[in-house]
Amino acid sequence: MSIIQSIRDKAAWLVFGVIALSLLGFLLMDAFVGRGSRGGLFGGNETTIGKVNGEAIDYIDFQKRAKMMEDQYAAQGYPMNEMMRQNLTEQLWNQTIEETVLREEAAKLGLSVTPKELEDILFGANPPQDLAQQFTNAQGVYDANAARAAIAELRKQKNNPNAENFENVYLPELMKSRLREKYMSLLANTLYYPKWMLEKMNNDNSQLAAISYVNAPYAAISDSSIKVTDEDINAYVSKHKEDFKQEKTRGISYVIFNAAPTAADTAATAASLLALKNEFVSTNDAAAFVVRNGSGMNYYDGYTLKNKMAMQQADSIRSLADGAVYGPYLDGNAYVMAKMVGRRNMPDSAKVRHILIGTQSAPDSIGKKRIDSIAAAIQGGASFAELCARYSDDQGSKTNGGEYTFGSTQFGTLAREFAEVSFYGATGDKKVVKTDFGYHYIEVLNQQNFEPAYKVAYMSKPILPSTETENNASGLANQFAGESRTAKAFDENAKKKNYNKLIAADIRATDAMIPGLGSSRPLVRWVYENKVGSVSEPFNVDDKFVVAAVTEVNEEGTMSAAKARPTVEFLVRNQKKAAEIKKKIGTASTLEAISAAVGQPIFNADSVSFASPFIPNAGQEGKVVGASFNKANQGKVSAPISGNSGVFVIRVNNVTAQPNAGANVQVQQEQLFQQARNQAGFRSMEGLRKSAKVDDKRGKFL
Repeated sequence: MSIIQSIRDKAAWLVFGVIALSLLGFLLMDAFVGRGSRGGLFGGNETTIGKVNGEAIDYIDFQKRAKMMEDQYAAQGYPMNEMMRQNLTEQLWNQTIEETVLREEAAKLGLSVTPKELEDILFGANPPQDLAQQFTNAQGVYDANAARAAIAELRKQKNNPNAENFENVYLPELMKSRLREKYMSLLANTLYYPKWMLEKMNNDNSQLAAISYVNAPYAAISDSSIKVTDEDINAYVSKHKEDFKQEKTRGISYVIFNAAPTAADTAATAASLLALKNEFVSTNDAAAFVVRNGSGMNYYDGYTLKNKMAMQQADSIRSLADGAVYGPYLDGNAYVMAKMVGRRNMPDSAKVRHILIGTQSAPDSIGKKRIDSIAAAIQGGASFAELCARYSDDQGSKTNGGEYTFGSTQFGTLAREFAEVSFYGATGDKKVVKTDFGYHYIEVLNQQNFEPAYKVAYMSKPILPSTETENNASGLANQFAGESRTAKAFDENAKKKNYNKLIAADIRATDAMIPGLGSSRPLVRWVYENKVGSVSEPFNVDDKFVVAAVTEVNEEGTMSAAKARPTVEFLVRNQKKAAEIKKKIGTASTLEAISAAVGQPIFNADSVSFASPFIPNAGQEGKVVGASFNKANQGKVSAPISGNSGVFVIRVNNVTAQPNAGANVQVQQEQLFQQARNQAGFRSMEGLRKSAKVDDKRGKFL
């Protein structure tokens, strides 16, 4: 990225290019950052976090890659809470699997990315988005030469972390992305829809069937009259094993003891802040005051435009006199006081141009002489753009005359000296300023949308539970845990004390949190270190204490009857109901006789179609629609059909066809091809992941 962009974001452009690539399908994120090793973490020298088709995934390499990505996302303002971290952890793991299996498949197919291709990626007609943004000239054309020069310069800086990231992260990600594109393109170009298939589909969809039918609904038989045993569930599951695969999970029941701040704690927080108010009013150094008193909000030494102050108390704060304090007032889970430090008119945006003489690789005195000479030359009539192109060390702007446009929200991300000239000065100002990057000659070209802006210092105190509140909750939790050392005692005591017993199922070994509890990695670890019936000591999770009991252990494989029952029970029950209904029908061979046997009327449907698999008064019934076009049922009564909502018996009265003059097989072929092509990438990667043999050991490292 350019120097000004560096000033803006305090990081190198090539580092952030990695993020752009990651968001295009190679999202990498931290699974283990900040976890650190615990006793026996590696079990000696073991550092394998898992295996994909026998290829080991090294924990240290994985963690290094994840740490770098977390730092980059954090720098972009992404909230790294536990829920997001857990979601991104899964994406990172899946990405690792995908990369491994794709690399294997590419090797089998002889696919690779050559150095010449990499050169084309960087400097060809379709460069990466981040490069295109940074090296597009004033005419809107990608300047490959400028990009090439910047990269060459970066590569010379052997001790620069950004150079290391470029070689070890950015370029490999580009190559992975191109390899993936090649693989997807290869698959997409193998797709084909034959003409005869589309013609048959059009012919089938043009047909309409007129039927008469009897529907004996399952709802007519009471659920309580049908017993579904574990043997029934297991029999069904064994016939549909692919639908009932499960990963390794565990389940718990737990009781929560609330340690959230009480009303007394809230009042105490407000009082502690109020005790500081007089000193806050009298101080002449608001910045030092908020730091010294541990404010939960950092001091922003800049002005905020009126329309950017979106808090509910904005009107009251803006109406303060200079030096006055408003509050304490409640803001979310904190009490806040606001002090008006100052106000001024300020533009919403500023357009500037600059020439930078860097001092990072040259003496400061030389930089100062050069910038003074440039300033004098411009004041004497020399071309700003020509001098910028010749001398500026800002590679990102030297080809467009050094121009940038900044919004007011970027004030705090710019070097302060640069920002003050841009926003606090006036249009036409020309100044030399020094920043950490060197000397700048700046001209303010334009400023727009002036409005009042305010500098406000915020003294904030979060509302936290008192020691007494935490001790009370902890005491109750310890008492309950001590009295409930078995699963039976856990259930009995929870009922006796009228505690609400909650359930958490499908907890994976790698989970960092349990829904409803918050960040709970230590509890997840305990669950996997204990057996069914074990009861935990209290765990402190956010603003509560939790006592848990392990209730189930599900090994990887096919679901047990208990696990599958919620999904399967009604299906098996309907199968048994269907058998009873068919017994009632018996040998009846006419719709009238069947109607009498099951006590249901005869219905007619004259527009049954493949294109719309719905039966009037019944709903979606694919089997019935299919039977409606079976020639064996024309003019005859069908065998009983076990449908979604009941047992059907139909008679096909007539089948007709409506010509579809608008059907264009060539257009349909192209549409289907495009749809399949769009899904080829996802489907192929999904298939490769499913076929891979994955040994996931992440739970041991968290």
